[in-house]
Amino acid sequence: MTKTLYLMRHGQTLFNVEKKIQGWCDSPLTDLGIKQAQAAGKILDDLGVTFDYCYSSTSERACDTLEIATHGKYPYERLKGLKEMNFGSFEAMDEFLHPPYPFGDYYAHFGGESETELSDRMEATLKKIMEPVDAKNVLAVSHGGAMANFVMTKVDSSQLAIEPKLPNCAILKLQYHDGKFTLVQLYAPKVD
Repeated sequence: MTKTLYLMRHGQTLFNVEKKIQGWCDSPLTDLGIKQAQAAGKILDDLGVTFDYCYSSTSERACDTLEIATHGKYPYERLKGLKEMNFGSFEAMDEFLHPPYPFGDYYAHFGGESETELSDRMEATLKKIMEPVDAKNVLAVSHGGAMANFVMTKVDSSQLAIEPKLPNCAILKLQYHDGKFTLVQLYAPKVD
């Protein structure tokens, strides 16, 4: 049976505005981030999708985004496996300190994760949440780097290419069948 996963990035945060590295550390949604989550909610409403299960990263920015986008209609489970990449001692530092992409195992040398560890963690978590028989439509709110890394390394995205930097509140629609994910659509909310 083919199932559908809607994988969403959180809205804009204070650290996004300040251009700070934001992995396992957290900062609140900005006013624009709240509007982006509302716009993502409108996309989901317009699609007429209802969710059997909802999940969020344990980061406040992701939980707040899920609650706003779903109008608080769904209970959800917070999962550490959906968190952003751990940047180790670079957490909350200026973004210009990032090495050129791809990062490889750079951050693992500073107490963080490698890209392989991140993609394996995301894949294991997302497969687990898609396994229940009644999980036909699932929403998971995560983070831009974690999502892009997962799609570029573990997903058949041949029908639709994505950039390494996903817009805030981007929603990736993925089909899940026989343990494999396929990217079929990207929705990017527009906010005036």
